Amino acid sequence: MSTARTDSERVELANTALYEAVERGDTVAMEGLWLDSPDVDVSCVHPGWPVLRGRGEVLRSYALIMASTDYIQFFLTDVEVAVAGDTALVTCTENILSGGPAETEGELGPLVGQLVVATNVFRRVGEDWKVWSHHGSPVLAGREDEEDEEEEPGGPERA
Repeated sequence: MSTARTDSERVELANTALYEAVERGDTVAMEGLWLDSPDVDVSCVHPGWPVLRGRGEVLRSYALIMASTDYIQFFLTDVEVAVAGDTALVTCTENILSGGPAETEGELGPLVGQLVVATNVFRRVGEDWKVWSHHGSPVLAGREDEEDEEEEPGGPERA
C-alpha cells in the first residue's frame, strides 16, 4: 500500500492545518504554516478587515483573533484545490461556529454561526506547502423565510 500523497492532497492537508491551528489557538503552529521568504510578502484579508501585508502583521492578526475568541470551529465545505507548479489555490466555504465569554466565569457564551468564502494561496517550499495569502469574504445571504414574506402580501403578481 502506497502512502505517497499527491500535491493536491498535501495542499489540502496544509489548508486544513491552517484552520486547526486557529481552532487550537496555536500561534507556534501558525508561524510554521505561513511562507517565510525575504523575497515574497504574505497577505491576508479577514472578513471586514483591510488588507494586511507582511508576515509580522498577518501573524499578529491571527494571534489577536485567537486571543479574543473563546471558542471557534471551522467546518470546511466546497473545498477545491488547484495546483500549478509550485503554486496552489484552495477555495472553500468556512462554516464557522464561534462563541465568546458568558457572564458566568468558566462558561461559554452563546454560539454564533457565520459563513465565509475563502481563497487560500500556497507556495511550495521544499517538500512543504506554505500559506502565501488568505482572503475571506462573508456570505451575505438572506434567510429563506424573509424572502417568502416579501412575496406573501398580495400573492404572486399576475400579468
